[in-house]
Amino acid sequence: MAATKAGDVATVLSLMADDVVFMVPGHEPFGKEEFEAASESNADVQIEGTNEIVELRILGNWAFTRNRIEMRVTSSGSEPVSRSGYTLTLWHKEADEKWRLARDANLLTT
Repeated sequence: MAATKAGDVATVLSLMADDVVFMVPGHEPFGKEEFEAASESNADVQIEGTNEIVELRILGNWAFTRNRIEMRVTSSGSEPVSRSGYTLTLWHKEADEKWRLARDANLLTT
């Protein structure tokens, strides 16, 4: 969340597996390249928010978290948009022993 708030796209990308898949309402699933392109095209966007881990389970080299997120997105020249809801995220422990985001189902609504 700190890297997202700071607009630090490189750090956010380093937390993702190369084959990450994001699922959000109203869109086809997309991967890391699409996430990066969207992040770069929204460079003027400011994000504030909180993330509460509601549940965390580790199953060997896989884990999942269920999170409650509250966020406010502000774009220059636009009214702020607030979104909140839950995400279900799968994490994978990779060969370098680091946990990376592998799948994310984002159910945030306005």
